[in-house]
Amino acid sequence: MSELTATQKDKLMADLRVVVADAEELLKLTAGDLNESTAGLRERLQRRLSDAKHSLLTLQASATEKAKAAGHAADDYVHDNPWRAIAVGACVGMVVGLLIGRR
Repeated sequence: MSELTATQKDKLMADLRVVVADAEELLKLTAGDLNESTAGLRERLQRRLSDAKHSLLTLQASATEKAKAAGHAADDYVHDNPWRAIAVGACVGMVVGLLIGRR
């Protein structure tokens, strides 16, 4: 499986948050139901919800650590190669300026 992009990870995390919120609301709505099958379903749902929350927190922590590492790597590169960083920034600025100027 290919690695997920940052946008895909953000969307996945947002979708998981929605699912968790919906599941918690469902649990609250069925709290008064004393049916045996409903009680078993609620227990399984609570376990899976807890697992999903843990997975979501793990994914968020991993994404945060990777973003921090990328930021530190970029910072180190700029400190080691200041003139290259300036040249790249100037080129990017020029390209953006040209694209904006065409409109």
